[in-house]
Amino acid sequence: MIPDLKSLAALLDAGRYVELEVKSREFLACHPSAGVLWQILALSLTRQGKDALDALTRAAELSPHDAGAQNNLGNALARLGRLDCAVAQYQRALEIQPKFAEAHNNLGHALLDLHRYEEALASCSRAADLNPGYAEAHDNLGTAQLALGKVEHALASYRRALKIEPNFAEAHSNLGNALLEQGELEAALASYRRALLINPDFAEAHNNLGNALRNLGELDAAEASYRRALKINPGFAAGHCNLAIALRLQGRTHLAQLSCRRALQIEPRSAAAFTILAEASADRGDFAAAETLYRRAIAIDADSAEAWAALAHLRKMTHADATWLAQAQRIAAQPLPPRREIPLRYAIGKYFDDVREFEPAFGNFRRANELAKLRHAKFDAAGLKQTVDRIIATYDRAWMNQHKGPKVQSARPIFIVGMLRSGTTLAEQILSSHPAAFGGGELGFWSSAAANLASSPSSLAGDYLQVLHGLSADALRVTDKMPTNFAFLGLIHAALPNARIIHMQRNPLDTCLSIYFQHFETQVSYANDLEDLAQYYREYRRVMQHWRSTLPGDALLDVPYEALVEDHEAWARKMLEFVGLPWDPRCLDFQRTPRAVITASKWQVRQPVHHASVGRWRNYEKFIGPLQHLTPSDQ
Repeated sequence: MIPDLKSLAALLDAGRYVELEVKSREFLACHPSAGVLWQILALSLTRQGKDALDALTRAAELSPHDAGAQNNLGNALARLGRLDCAVAQYQRALEIQPKFAEAHNNLGHALLDLHRYEEALASCSRAADLNPGYAEAHDNLGTAQLALGKVEHALASYRRALKIEPNFAEAHSNLGNALLEQGELEAALASYRRALLINPDFAEAHNNLGNALRNLGELDAAEASYRRALKINPGFAAGHCNLAIALRLQGRTHLAQLSCRRALQIEPRSAAAFTILAEASADRGDFAAAETLYRRAIAIDADSAEAWAALAHLRKMTHADATWLAQAQRIAAQPLPPRREIPLRYAIGKYFDDVREFEPAFGNFRRANELAKLRHAKFDAAGLKQTVDRIIATYDRAWMNQHKGPKVQSARPIFIVGMLRSGTTLAEQILSSHPAAFGGGELGFWSSAAANLASSPSSLAGDYLQVLHGLSADALRVTDKMPTNFAFLGLIHAALPNARIIHMQRNPLDTCLSIYFQHFETQVSYANDLEDLAQYYREYRRVMQHWRSTLPGDALLDVPYEALVEDHEAWARKMLEFVGLPWDPRCLDFQRTPRAVITASKWQVRQPVHHASVGRWRNYEKFIGPLQHLTPSDQ
């Protein structure tokens, strides 16, 4: 006979868990087959942070018809990562009590962790139907919907959870994920910050905030968020992976690799960590190592959209890659959120472009861009025009004359500017192959400087030269190939009048089409629509025409991409002469230069110069109506 449990209930109500454990064990010594006593012991252990698995297992064995006991054991198994066993326990609980909402929800949560999203959707939906006021069930339902690409449904589920429980931090963070997927970045940031206001130690919300900031290109702020997440939870493998992505995009490859290795110490089967390590190898030009690492990721996760997509960018694809194509198309045909389908569609488009099947190529590129538009803020053509008007009105000849005072005379910086995909990476690779030059990559200094005009040009020059010194203490020249620095050339010249500016020009149709075919790491709002591309190109051209009429003629060298490809040596000599460096034949073998290239051109710049990208637009002439009004004279 089981003793009176009132004394145990009183200890539980009083939170006296150590005494509850002692008393439970005393009772169990006399009644070892009493399942309820094992459950109480398990509860006392759990509340003390102790291992309760043995007690829960014994309780479930002794109470085979107690759905609660089976559910509780499932929770313990799930916490230990034994998800398949947890699923079996939840299913056992539901065989006993089919309308057990909590067990349906817990089963759904475990299925989410197992990436069995369709099954998770059914379980979480059932839990929410059984108990419409169950906030956690609506939250998990939203996560299943988001994983299956049902973004609008996910938003509704998260909002329903928050209506039930307004201070549900996890639901605020998850709502941010759905908003991020839909391109509502400001709203996503607000949701993450609301979650952190409720729970400042919510590591996942700090991590998610970092993802949104990274999407905006705010890499320093993203890094800070990831580091806050990891300070709270050093064992957060996904946080280490995301920190690695931010570090890699900042050009800090070694630190990125260290973060990946830390993630693998925590989670040895992290497909994400192997994928990021592969990207770092590809940045350095070690494409064989990159392929090996991507395939390790695929061996862990056969449906890794990121790894399958990345394989297509390691080399030119051929019809012999039909197996790759079949796998990529298989995954892309699944119900996926846009962020996972997008890279696959770009990769499939590249495959068909490589094998010269242009209609399916464009169809996949168009699908990728239409999905990307769902995730990005709408391009503001009117706002861009106003910005260009303001640049032209502000940085005129009068402003330039006004800032002709004492200047910093350094000739170290070389600015390489132009549209994205116009050959800026190629120009930097050629120049950085010179022993007296260092390739600094894409530096965000001047966009920040232009936004804060409180600093004088001379103080900006000093700050910028310190940035270059941090990259290389002794190189005679350091390149900055941030393409969009074309918007800040007046400020740059006022600060550093001896800096040389190389402006890469490429046929506007080839340029815009190449942008349209490219999956960018951070948001480029105009890249996903041909009409937007044409409008952006016209404003870029207008800015450059202004600088040509405003800056001294010896400050700026226009380099036609097509001419550089046609006569590589002649134009390499012109560029070196322009920046004040003597000729060096190593600039002809730029593809051998051992440096990390983070941009999308990492494979192309490690190949000998070729003409395949010149006039490429002709293959797609029937698809590019909005671009047809752009002509080479628009450069």
